[in-house]
Amino acid sequence: MNGFTAALALLGFALLAVGAVYGVAWLVRVSSDPLVAQPFGSGLEPTEHAVSRFHVRWYPVTMLFLAFDMEMVFMYPWTRIISAMGPSAVIEMFTFLAVLVAGVIYAWREGALRWT
Repeated sequence: MNGFTAALALLGFALLAVGAVYGVAWLVRVSSDPLVAQPFGSGLEPTEHAVSRFHVRWYPVTMLFLAFDMEMVFMYPWTRIISAMGPSAVIEMFTFLAVLVAGVIYAWREGALRWT
C-alpha cells in the first residue's frame, strides 16, 4: 500500500466518521417544538439585540483573561522541553512570568479587577 492509497483510506474513514456522527445526531434529535426553537433555548423572549454593546468594564477583564491564557499556552510546551534546554529555559520563563505579573499589578492598581 503506497502513501496515496493510505491517504485515500484515511480520507474515506474521516468522511465515514463524520457521516456517522451526523446520522446519530439526526436520529436522536429533539422534536421541533416551536417554544424551544426561539433564539434562547429556554423559550424566553430576548431582552436586548444580539449585537448590543458590552459595558467597557468587561474589556480589561477580557485582556486579563487573555494574559493568563497565554501564560498557560506558553507554560505547557516549556514543561516539556525544560530538561533539554537547561537553566536558560527557567530564566526565560521566569522573565515571562515577571512581565505578566507586572501587567496584573498594573491592572489591579488601575481598578480593572473591581466588579462594582
